[in-house]
Amino acid sequence: MNGKGKASIEGIFKLFDANLIDAWLKELKLSGIQRDDLMKEAELQQQSREFVDLVKTAAASGTLDVRATSWGPVRDFLTEISRSRAIQGATPTQTATFVFSLKRPLFERLRVQAGNDANLLADQVWMVTQLVDELGLLTAEAFQKMREDVISRQQQEMLELSTPVVKLWEGVLALPMIGTLDSARTQVVMETLLQRIVETGAEIAIIDITGVPTVDTLVAQHLLKTVTAARLMGADCIISGIRPQIAQTIVHLGVDLAGVITKSSLADAFALALKRSGYVFVKSTGGARQA
Repeated sequence: MNGKGKASIEGIFKLFDANLIDAWLKELKLSGIQRDDLMKEAELQQQSREFVDLVKTAAASGTLDVRATSWGPVRDFLTEISRSRAIQGATPTQTATFVFSLKRPLFERLRVQAGNDANLLADQVWMVTQLVDELGLLTAEAFQKMREDVISRQQQEMLELSTPVVKLWEGVLALPMIGTLDSARTQVVMETLLQRIVETGAEIAIIDITGVPTVDTLVAQHLLKTVTAARLMGADCIISGIRPQIAQTIVHLGVDLAGVITKSSLADAFALALKRSGYVFVKSTGGARQA
């Protein structure tokens, strides 16, 4: 790096001192993003001081490339800030403004520092603009990733909640399905069902698709994969909830379910499962049913 470039970095390095924090906090208040319900002022002050110290240390390495190794602590700090903001319910704008609000205080200090040297001021302003923008983008990216992780985790939890495996009888499990069956959900269904088969030693599993709105080729293939996996674990499968329109669709699509037992209702499937398990039910004179 040439002397002029190094001098520019040294000039920026000097900007990050204790006085900058006060001006920055004032700018944060003026921006209207500070919310007491999300973060107390004392916590914001602490984070501001830590950020300024980290940037000052990183800039002392002689580079303003925020992707460089020396800027790793700054990146880690911004990632943690974004994570905490996302958990607290802050918006992407509120999170990114934590960094972008530094521009005005920095520009004002640059103007004083450069004096009448317009060329120096222009160079320094451009370098500071690039630095703050890159740090702000890092913050936004980290926030977005955090939100995506939260959404993905919530979707996974919803999938698990929407695919309960119920023990209907000794050796008989039921998996009532509601909603669209896609690849992601099929994987959860398969894993959940196989795990319950192992835990209970069930020999028959009923997959009820009464709540599945449509059955296309992909859905049928997913069902067949689940049935095959259950068979490999030693359990026979019965698919129930085959309504007339679904039966017509399956025939029209040419899906081969010849090797799979199907029933129109969960009750019929349960009755068949009990029969295949060796249970016989008789009606008592009192009207109650008993084994």
